[in-house]
Amino acid sequence: MPTPTYGWNLGNTLEPPNGEGYWGPAASEAIIDAVADSGFNTIRLPVAWDSHADQSTFQIDPAWMARVKEVVDWCYARDFYVLLNIHWDDGWFERNITDTVDPTINAKMQSYWTQIATAFAGYDNHLLFAGANEPECHTPEEWATLRTYYNTFISAVRATGGNNTNRWLVVQGPNTNWEYSDQLITSMPEDSTPGRLALEIHHYTPFPFALMEEDAEWGNMSYFWGQDYHHPTRTDRNATFDEEDDVDAMFQLMADRFISQGYPVIVGEFAARKRTDQADLTGDDLKLHLASRTYFHKYVVDSANSHGLKPIYWDIHGLMFDWETGALVDQDNARALTGGAALPPPGGGGIIPNGVYKITARHSGKALEVAGLGKENGSNVQQWGYWWGESQRWVVRHLGNNEYSIIGAQSGKALDVSGWGTDNGTNVHAWTYGGGANQRWIISETSDGYYRLSPSHASDKCLDVNGVSSQDGANAHIWAFGWGANQQWKFEAP
Repeated sequence: MPTPTYGWNLGNTLEPPNGEGYWGPAASEAIIDAVADSGFNTIRLPVAWDSHADQSTFQIDPAWMARVKEVVDWCYARDFYVLLNIHWDDGWFERNITDTVDPTINAKMQSYWTQIATAFAGYDNHLLFAGANEPECHTPEEWATLRTYYNTFISAVRATGGNNTNRWLVVQGPNTNWEYSDQLITSMPEDSTPGRLALEIHHYTPFPFALMEEDAEWGNMSYFWGQDYHHPTRTDRNATFDEEDDVDAMFQLMADRFISQGYPVIVGEFAARKRTDQADLTGDDLKLHLASRTYFHKYVVDSANSHGLKPIYWDIHGLMFDWETGALVDQDNARALTGGAALPPPGGGGIIPNGVYKITARHSGKALEVAGLGKENGSNVQQWGYWWGESQRWVVRHLGNNEYSIIGAQSGKALDVSGWGTDNGTNVHAWTYGGGANQRWIISETSDGYYRLSPSHASDKCLDVNGVSSQDGANAHIWAFGWGANQQWKFEAP
């Protein structure tokens, strides 16, 4: 499947039933350019089709088809992967999933997807088709009906030929929910082209943090998500479920159930509300909420990618970009969503924000990496010219008191001082993280954006490149700090 690692939704733009521009500015080439410049490589285009079609013949307005093609072409010009769907559109499809197939709905699916596929038959596999958005489906009988509609969608696309013969097609799980998908999907829809069918889910959990708009009798909104981002006194506003471990478990289940069977999984929407409208969320509490939100988004992206899922963030005009000018209005969020760092918890005592980094030596400009893409305990750590490798990406997490864990993104192992050694020249390698002081690193600024990394169990020592070598493969170990350029490191977005 194509590799959409950092995805973005053109939300509330092409899908209003009343027409484009009704819920905000129309799409512009400037916004597409800005999204590309911010580091995203995938755009999901939610589109209304039923409200632009003759309800007697089910023929789509040619002017509307041309407009959608124009936006797709803007995306193609910036080398995006594009996920084009049939969206909500007053719920004509997704709110009418019953235990029996409706001939009119089925006919519309046949007609609309035949026309869409014909119009885009010449586009390559950067373009994916998604059959629906969020179909309301709760029972095995309703899933059987939904699966029939999906079979119609798939067969209509394949019948148009051209690149549609092997185009990736995406079907949505029941309610685009991971639990319903796990429980109800006993068999995927039929496709005459093997290995070109993917599943879509959405991720808006925990609901009190992600979507809830006001307190209710059954519970309150959550302002703070993530173990390091909980408020010390406003505990009623801390998320209490669906935090890091639960996100990992959800995505692992999807990987086990579907990816392992050859069906890629797309997280077609995810987002958390930016609660700048709450009267009781001001000052440092607001800063903590905003930092927590960037961390939530980053965690979902990183966890999805690490489990093989493809994440696509839900955005609308004015939240992260200005649709008309293309101006980036929330740089912190954009950075967190495209492989950079989340904002650290305010007042946490750390000087490096939580995030994924390449770590480069001052004397050589070369990156710290796990040698040979090793994943075993004891895999060596060295410097090497940066080649954008996963073994050169490090997940840095503040543990408090300016101590950090540094975990290899590819290996999942921690930067570790071998055997808790304290002597000059003790080797540094990768090892399963257990929270030991030889795996906790104190980060101290030296100068000009460079830092010293000292293991907590031997704070007079630091991470050092052997012999001040500038060669690829030069070993990383610890040595008494002497302000050498081979003992100073820079943290940069990979």
